[in-house]
This record gives sequence, structure tokens and C-alpha cells, in this order.
Amino acid sequence: MESRVPAESASPGGAATSGPRPADREGLLQQSREFLDFFWDIAKPEQETRLEATEKLLAYLRARPQGPERKYALKRLITGLGVGRETARPCYSLALAQLLQSFEDIPLCSVLQQIQEKHDLQKVKKAMMRPALFANLFGVLALFQSGRLVKDSEALLKSVKLLQNLAQHHNHLQEQPQKALVDILSEVPAATLQAILPKVLKADLNSVLGSPEHLELFLLAQQKVPEKLKELIGPVNLFSDENIPRLVNVLKTAAASVKKERKLPAVALDLLRLSLREGKFPRFWKEVVEQGLLKKQFWPASYLCFRLLGAALPLLSEEQLPLVMQGDLIRHFGEHMVTAKLPKQFKFAPEMNEYVGAFLEGCRDDPERQLAVVVAFTRITNQGLPVLPTFWRVVRSLSPHALKGYVAWLQTTFLRPDLDSLVDFSTSNQKKAQDASLHGPERAVFRLRKWVILRLVSTVDALHAEKEDDLIEEVARFCFFHSFFETKKPTSQIPETEQQFSFPLESRTREVVSSAFFSLLQTVSTQFRLAPARTPDGQPWTHRLVQFADLLLSHSRNVTPLTPFTTQQRQAWDRMLQTLKELEACSAEAKAKASAFQHLLFLVGIYLFKSPAESCELLADIQTCIQKSLGEKPRRTRSKAATPQEPPWVEVLVEILLALLAQPSHLMRQVARTVFSHVCVHLTPRALQLILDVLNPEKSADEDNVVVTDDSEKQSESGEDKSSDSEDDRPSASEDDSDDEDSNEEDRDGDVDQGFREQLMAVLQAGKALGTVDGEDDGDEELGDEAMMALDQNLASLFAEQKLRIQARRDEKNKLRKEKVLRRDFQIRVLDLIEVLVTKQPENPLVLELLEPLLDVIRRSMRTSSSKQEQDLLHKTARIFTHHLCRSRHYCHDVGRGLGALYAQVERLVQQAGRQADASLSLYYFNAALYLLRVLKGNSTAATVCKPQKKEKAGPKPGAPKASGGLDLSLVTPIFSSALTSFLTKRNSPLTVPMFLSLFSRHPVLCKSLLPVVIQHVTGQARPRHQAQACVLLQKALPTRELRLCFEDPEWEQLVSQILVKVTENLRTLGEAQSKSEQQQELSSLGLLNTLLRTIHQEKLTVDLTGVLGVLQSQQQRLQPGGRSASCSRLCNLYWQAMKALGVQRPKSEKKEAREVPKVTQSPLSAKRKKKGFLPETKKRKKRKLEGAAPAEEAKPTAPGGDQPPSTGKRRRRKRKAQGPTQANGTPATKRPAPEAMTPSAPAKTPKLQEKQQPSQVNGARAASPAAPAGRKQPQKDLPEKGVSGKSPQSALPRKKARLSLASRSPTLLQSGAKRKKASLKKARKP
Repeated sequence: MESRVPAESASPGGAATSGPRPADREGLLQQSREFLDFFWDIAKPEQETRLEATEKLLAYLRARPQGPERKYALKRLITGLGVGRETARPCYSLALAQLLQSFEDIPLCSVLQQIQEKHDLQKVKKAMMRPALFANLFGVLALFQSGRLVKDSEALLKSVKLLQNLAQHHNHLQEQPQKALVDILSEVPAATLQAILPKVLKADLNSVLGSPEHLELFLLAQQKVPEKLKELIGPVNLFSDENIPRLVNVLKTAAASVKKERKLPAVALDLLRLSLREGKFPRFWKEVVEQGLLKKQFWPASYLCFRLLGAALPLLSEEQLPLVMQGDLIRHFGEHMVTAKLPKQFKFAPEMNEYVGAFLEGCRDDPERQLAVVVAFTRITNQGLPVLPTFWRVVRSLSPHALKGYVAWLQTTFLRPDLDSLVDFSTSNQKKAQDASLHGPERAVFRLRKWVILRLVSTVDALHAEKEDDLIEEVARFCFFHSFFETKKPTSQIPETEQQFSFPLESRTREVVSSAFFSLLQTVSTQFRLAPARTPDGQPWTHRLVQFADLLLSHSRNVTPLTPFTTQQRQAWDRMLQTLKELEACSAEAKAKASAFQHLLFLVGIYLFKSPAESCELLADIQTCIQKSLGEKPRRTRSKAATPQEPPWVEVLVEILLALLAQPSHLMRQVARTVFSHVCVHLTPRALQLILDVLNPEKSADEDNVVVTDDSEKQSESGEDKSSDSEDDRPSASEDDSDDEDSNEEDRDGDVDQGFREQLMAVLQAGKALGTVDGEDDGDEELGDEAMMALDQNLASLFAEQKLRIQARRDEKNKLRKEKVLRRDFQIRVLDLIEVLVTKQPENPLVLELLEPLLDVIRRSMRTSSSKQEQDLLHKTARIFTHHLCRSRHYCHDVGRGLGALYAQVERLVQQAGRQADASLSLYYFNAALYLLRVLKGNSTAATVCKPQKKEKAGPKPGAPKASGGLDLSLVTPIFSSALTSFLTKRNSPLTVPMFLSLFSRHPVLCKSLLPVVIQHVTGQARPRHQAQACVLLQKALPTRELRLCFEDPEWEQLVSQILVKVTENLRTLGEAQSKSEQQQELSSLGLLNTLLRTIHQEKLTVDLTGVLGVLQSQQQRLQPGGRSASCSRLCNLYWQAMKALGVQRPKSEKKEAREVPKVTQSPLSAKRKKKGFLPETKKRKKRKLEGAAPAEEAKPTAPGGDQPPSTGKRRRRKRKAQGPTQANGTPATKRPAPEAMTPSAPAKTPKLQEKQQPSQVNGARAASPAAPAGRKQPQKDLPEKGVSGKSPQSALPRKKARLSLASRSPTLLQSGAKRKKASLKKARKP
């Protein structure tokens, strides 16, 4: 890094050896500090700082056009071109370019000459050769970036010559000079280039094809001055047979040079354009790109080919596109798409998406080319499966005409797949597979159709945003028809019947189409939560599909359902259509509810084609519920509906919604949520219990009426298609198999039971394989071959049976685990209904029935929250309970006859909160109890509650009524009193202080009833930790305004006095804490005392503070900071805060004396060794003097007079030492009182008594010690004097002399010879 001083001094004087020094050089450097800082900011790494510094420099120079600053700036920037920091060179180059651009009167030739003289390549040392080379290169680039170089022919020729000289130093500059030369010549006019071309380009084709830079210069000349190039070299055919291998090598070199930049070399794009102009593009693409670069097996070359493909798309016509989109290059690109799946592996797909997106945006007026490119990329397949994702964002850039053509092509490909037109390939792993089923056309057709139908559905996602309604309906009809219908006889009324299949449509393909169709329904119904997604004519999308389905059912001679309807199912369909017409004729009041029911009927009606038996029953029940909910007379359509004990319609509807939620469909979940939001007003306790039974594992495990389904098994058939999609799948599968084998061995070893052991022993004994103890040597001769074979067969059958039993047990475990997963997922979906209920109907009394079931779910989930699914269930339940229920602004105001049950529930919840093992779980139970208290409090009449609250705003009157609302304190107080007693006595209580603080803040009347329990535990036999908690509760509760309004003035004053007595009793042991809990108890007691004193002074209460003051003063010696650890500083601060409230100021010299205590006991030599630093020697001798004279000075009395000169400082030090013990006791700095005077002989005057005698004192803030005289003024001005830090009227110079004189009179015993010598030398040097 260059230093600042040489840069400032040497740079402007660079030419001083050849001429006289500038006259104002020193003035420039001294007066323009801001000007010089510009050059340092130019070289900083932050781009904003560099640009700002360059702008400021130019503005500074424009203000002084004729001054010497411009010359200095030019030299300084030229010098900066050769600095050692590589990041600073481009900064200086850019600044130089801006300077030359702003001041056109500076000749470029002179600047170039200064650059060559400053960084002369002939005179520079070898070690500085590299910076000099880069200085010349960046100097030429600065001239070029200024925009003036192409206009100055002389400077241009010199710059070209300099670049040619720099090109010889290839080891340092690589190809940078040639690239700079090409960039410069590409900007010059054709006439100038024609004159310079013979000097920069050799008339040799071997030189032209020797490097990418020379070839790029040749292509530039061929484009701008072809006649001059032909005259210089002659006619050249770059795409001849002998030149193509050399072109391949040049392009490979260019690809390697841009490996880090990841961009397309300009020479490759110029070659592409040249081949298009000369009509030789097919030859260039086939022989140079596909058979040349691709055969190199070099990934940078392959990436160059991919970039060349993306850049060529806008340049090619519709006839030329198939050449590049159906060759080896596009197949190689598809293989890269499939195999490049590792996280750290480079993926070219995002870059290709940018190329294709830019092409589609640029040719929106040419839909044929757009369609050709998109179809060509879709045809890149891996064994029938396209390599592109089903959701390709670039399709959004298609024009409407091209989009319709693409959808039509997808439908045609689904109906009649043309495998020959695909650019299909197989990876190396897939080629090694010997399974013939993986290479058959049936598998390729299934993979292709599966991708096409998903591509159609994902296309609708973009169409739905652009309101392409006709195309959406076309795709929806296509998916619906091929999911549930097949053609018997084509008809023109149904265009879908005229579509013929070249390959039969398999059942698994229809399942994929059905799943995609319901995904499409979810897409078009996304906005149903606000308003159902509707077509331009105002109908919901599902209504159009129902009409289309009815049209298909009416043409039974042309089409037939895959699952034909029975008579009952067809009647259910017809009744559904009739109900839909009735819903459309509903009044405007019931329009929202009718719309929700209408959407539910649509979906269940469409599901009738997927599962006719279940949906038929659901339709009948839904119609009955709709008619009852809308106030109509229900139609008796089912036999069980005619029974006298018919369940209410809302219960039936809840069962239907639960059945819909059991299906793994997000659309059904969304519809069930919306319908329930309209019917939750009519919810009954029995209907709510149906929902809560799902959350109860004991009841939900025994119920069989709701079967939770899963689509994972249906999709298992398509799992085989994913095994060969990439080369990385097979190793992972083998690892999974090995893991399964290890787990199987562990299970087999762990499942050996006693019965199997007995059977094994019986088989071995039957075969006489055990032998006797005496005949161990003859054991092998007892069994023959036949007996051994029989024994082997028996053992094999036994182990086979045991293996089957183990597998059966393992299957049973997996089945139970899957059922548990499905049940948890079902519970998570059912929580949607509870969330809707507490959000839409927070004032419903049924909401109170949710508390304990939700708490049970939270408790069970917190115990077994190991899996992610359990955590999701816990988080959702806790969010509903906390945010939507307990913190809701609205709650039930009409409990009715259930008040007694609510009080019992409060007691039960508080007891359960105290029995939990975790405080976080206990908090949920306690919050539930607080919620019930709010409900009980709000069940009083509003008139009697609001009037007292208005009166309370005027001021805290003594007779303010208690806002207890509907709370019965006689029932609630014992509940929380026992909980509070348990909290303050139990060793490990799950209850916490914030819980009770929340109770006190919400219910101050209840807080008043509980305060005696808290006060009782402030002192006494309670543990220190519990005493600290009681103090914290009182400290936080007493300052609240709501609690103060609950007390009359005498009651409040009596309460404060009672608490003060308890705290005073605690403070008698202040400073004796040994454990952490005792320290916390002391801190809490002092904090409570400060709160009490603040309350007494603010409200001017008549309370006797004499006892507190005496106790605090008696404990003062224990709180000296020198005798305690630093962790107790907070205790000292709280102590002196209380003392200040009692009128005793904290001595300011206490900390200084505490630091000086160890110095008295140290020996002078140890102090001399330890006290090392930057202080002068005179100060060190002064300290030694104080240390040596300290024992003698302690016995001397303080001189009261002022005869001594103030410069010595002895009087202040002696006075401070005499006052130290007196002020340490906290009394004012008068005479030290006798020990018996510390005990108060008379009671301290309360503020009321002091107001009569001394009106100037407020609340006893300046109350003196009881032993101090009453009429004597306390000398408070002596407190700030602390030795050196105290202010003195003398000046700095006499004080320094006084220190010297004091040091000269210090004993020589404490000074070594070297010290005395240094002191004498310093004294001699001073004037």
C-alpha cells in the first residue's frame, strides 16, 4: 500500500529534476488538504466513494481552471496508474478518463507522453515491471474511455503502437492489450481503420487464426472495411475444410478464457453472424459447433455452445430453427439438465431460461417463431419425459395466439404422442439397465402424457391471472372429459368426442388426469374465500363444469361414464341441479349463505364422478341441511330422515364437513372452511362435540364413521419413473436398501421371544443334536446324512415361520404409524373449523367449551412433539388458543345459567396450572382461567358498570366504587389465594410471577383480596426465594392506578405502613447474604422499599420512617464497595437510592477511598514496580510521598485555617482524610457523631410535621440525621472536593510548580539513583 507522504511530495515533483520546482508547491500542499483527500478516496474499494470523490475532484478543478491544481491532479492520477494495489489502478484510470473528458484543452499526446515517461518500460527495474506494464495499459484505456482518442489520429496511432508493444509481455498482461486494441478499433471510423489496418493486422491467415483476438480483429475488418482486408490478405474462406479445425481450436481457447466470467465470447457471436451473412450457417453449426466443440469433451466448450444456441435464437428464421433444435447440441443440453442435480454442480438451465425469455419478449409479433421455439424445447425428453419443469415461467411471455397454439399442441401430444419427433436420450446409468420394461414405448407414452397434463394445468395458473377465460374452459373440459368419460360415438355437439387416441389411455393415466383436474379446480377457485371465481357471465367456474357434465350425461348414446351411474345416483344428480336452481332464486339476505352452499354442491356433485357411492349420500344430506337452514320444509328423500328422532341439520352438516376434511384435498378443506363460517351461527353443543371428538385421541381412535384417506398409495405406481431420471438415484437407493437390511437385522434380533426359543429347542432335541454331556466327543457320529437333512428342513421351516411373524409385526407397526400420521393430519385440518368458530362467533357460549379440549391437545403435543407433524399440530392449536381465543377483543356476555359451572371450571384450571411439570404449559391453563374471569366479569349489566368508570376519570376519589363486575369474590378469592399460597411456599412451582402480575393488572379488586397473602410471605419462615417473589409482586402491583382506586385513603396508608414494617424486618439482615437466593431477596426488598418511599412522597402519606432510616444506617458498613464483590454494585445503588429518598446523600469520595485502601498497605518498592505507565516522574514521586506520610498524617488534626498556600494541596488531602470516616456513614460532613448518637433518640418527622416547621422542605427530601443539630446548616459544598479532581482557583502553571516542589521535598529513600537522575535532567531541561 502506497504511503501518504511520498505520494504527496514525490508526485508533484516528478519532473523537478529536469526543471525548477514550482513556486507555490508548498502552498498547494499546505492549503488544500481537502483537495489531496480526493485522491485517497478515488482508490478506495467502495464504488460510491470512488464516484463521489471523482465528481468532487472535477467540480473542484472546474472552479479553478487556471490554477496549479489541474496540473498536480494530472500528475497524481498518472502516478496512481502504477500503484501496487491492483484494485486501485482501474479507479485512477477512470478518474483520469473523466478528467480528460471534462477538460478537452489538455492534449492527449502530452498525457500519453507523461504516462510513458513516468512508467518507462526501458528504465524501470525488474521488480517494478508488472506495475509499469499495467500503468501503460490503463493509461491507454483512460484515453479511450474519455471519448477523445478516436478523434485524435496522432494519439490513436501512438496508442496502437504502445498496445502492440505491450502485447509482447504476454506473461503479465495475457490477452488484454489485444482486447483493448479490438475495442478501440471497433469505435474508429472506417477511413481511420483502413489507414491503421496494415499496421495492426498481419497479412497472414495463420496469424489471424492463431488467437481469438486476432480473429476478432479480422472479423471486425471484414465487417467495416472488406475491400481493404481483401486487398491486404486476399479472399479468405474461414469455413473451408482446412480452416474449420483451426476455428474449433480458437473457439476452445476463447471458451477457456471466459470460464470464470461465464459469458459468450464476442468472437463466437461474430463468427455466427458471419456464417449467416455468407449463407454458411448449416456448415458452421454442424461442423464447427456440434462435430467440433462438442467432441472436445470440455465443459467450458459445451457451455459456449449452449450460450451460442441461446444467442442464435433471435437471429434465426423459422426454417433454420429445426437445425439447431433437433441436433446433438440440444440432446447434450437435455442430458446436462438431467444429470446436473448436485448442489455444488453448475446448472445452465437458469441462463438458458434468460435467453429464451429474452427471445420470446423480443418477438411477440411473430407467434410462429415463438411457438416453434417453445415446442422445440418441450420435445427434449429423457425416455419420454420432457426435461423442462412442468411450470416454465417463460411461457408467460407467449402472445395469445402462440399460447393457444401451444395448448393445442399439448392436447394433440396427449392424444396422439409422436415419439419419433422427440429429441429423446438416455443417461449412462439408464443405458446400463438391462430391464426391457424401462425402454418400451408404453412407459415413454405414460411419462409424456403425465408431463403434458401437468403442463396444461400449470399453464392455467398463468392464464387465470390474464383472464383467458375461453382457454381456461377448454383445458378444464379436456381434463374433466378424459378423467371420467370415454367416447362411444363422436358427435359435433361435443368436440371432445372427436378426439381419438393413438395409444390407449391407461387407468393410471386417467388417475393422473383426475388428480390434475381437481388441482385445476383449486386454481380457478383460489379467490373463493373472498368471492367465488366467476366467469365473465357471472357464473362460478364449477357451475360451467356441472353444466358440461350434465350435457355429457344427457348424451348417453355418444359418451359414457367410466363408472356408470345407478338410478339412485342419477336421481341424486337431478335433485342437485334442482336445488341449485332454488339457491339461485334466494333472497338477497341469504345470498352469501346460498353461494357457499352452491359451491359445496358443485364440488360434491363433481366428486360424484370420482366416488359415486359416498358422494350420493353426501348430496342427499347436504340438500336436507340446505333446505332446513334456509327455512324451507325439508323433503323426505331418505328413509332415515323420516324417523322421529332426526338429528338437527347442523349436526348432519358438520358430519359432512368432517367427511370432506378427511379427504386429502386442499380445495375441499377450503370449501369446508367457507361453508362452516356461514353455518357456525346455528352450531349446537352436539355438533361442537362431534368436532371435539376428533381432537380427543381416545374417542377418535374408536370411531369408524370418518375414514381418513391418503393418495400416497395411488402415486406409488409412478414412483418407478423417478428411479431412472438421474444418475444419482441408484446409489441413494442402494444406500436405502442397506439401511433397510440393517434395520431388518436389528428387528429380527430384537423380536426373538421365549416361544420361539422353546420351539427351536424342541426341534434340536427331536433331531438329537444336543447330545449328552458325557458324550461330547461322539456328538458328530450320532447323526447321519438323512437325519441331518431332516433337521435342516425342520429348522428352515421354523425360521421361515418366525420370519413371517416378524414381518407381520413390522407391517402392523407401519400400519399403526401411518394411521397415526393420517389422524394427526386430519386433526390439523379439523382445527380450521375451530379457528373459524372462535373468529366468527367469539361471543357464542359454545366457545367456552373449547378451552379444556384445546388445552388437552397442547398438553399431549408438548409431551410427544418429536415429529414435525406433532409440532405443526401444537403450533396451530397454541396459536388458536392464544391469539384467537384468549386475546380476542370480543367474548361471551351472556352465560345464562352456567355461572356455577364456570366458577368450577376456573377452580379446575387453576389447580391444573399448579400441577403441571412445565411453566410454559402451566401458562396456558392460567391464561384460560384469566379468560374465564373476564367472561364472568363481563356478565354484569352494562349500565351499572359504565357510570362509575366515568366518575373515576375525574380523580381518585376515596369513595370510588369497586369495578368487580359480575365476579363473585367470595368464590374466586379462595381459588387464587390457594394458588398464590402454593406458589409462595412450594419449592418447584410451575406458576410464575408474570402470571399473577397479569391477574393483578386485569382484576385489581381480586388483587386487593390477595394482597394479605403476599404480605404474609414477605418475611417470616418463607424461603428467601419466595420472599423475593413476594417483594417483586408487591413492587409491581402497588404503583398501579387501578389498585389504588380500590382502597380508601386510611386503608391505603395502613397497607403501606404494614408493608413497610415487613420490609424493615427483612432489611435487618442486609449485607449478610451468602447464596444467590438470599442476594435476590435483598435486592427485591430494597426495590420494594424504594417503591414504598416513592409512593409515600408522591401521595404525602403520614408514615413513620424513623425505623427504616435507623435500620439502613446500621447496615451501612456491610455495604462498603471495598469489602464486597463487584456483582453487588446494584445492591449498593438501590441502598443509596433509598437513603436519598430518606434525605441522606451518597458520599462522592467513597469510591476513591475504596481504591486507595490497598495502597496504604503496599510497600513503596512494590508500588514502584506495579505503578508503570505514562505518568510523569514528578507525579510518581508525589504518590510515594503520600504513601509514606499517610500513617503520620492520619494522626494530625485538620487545620481549620486557610494560611497554607493552595498549591500544596495538603489542607484538602488532610481534610478529606479526616472527613472520610464521617461521610462513609452517610451523615452530612460535620463532626463525627458518637456511636450512641447513631440510634435515633426521637422519631423522625413525617412530611406533614415538617411542612409546619420548614415549608421549604418537600416530603422530607432533605431530612437530616436524627443526631444532627436541627438549626445548623449542613456543609454540602465540601462533598465535591476529591483531591485532583476538585476544582481549584489556581492556574495550571503554579499547580505544576507546586507538584515539582512537593516532589523535590519527598524522602530520598523512596527514590532510586536512576529516578533521581531522570528527574534532575527533566528539571534542567525545563525553562
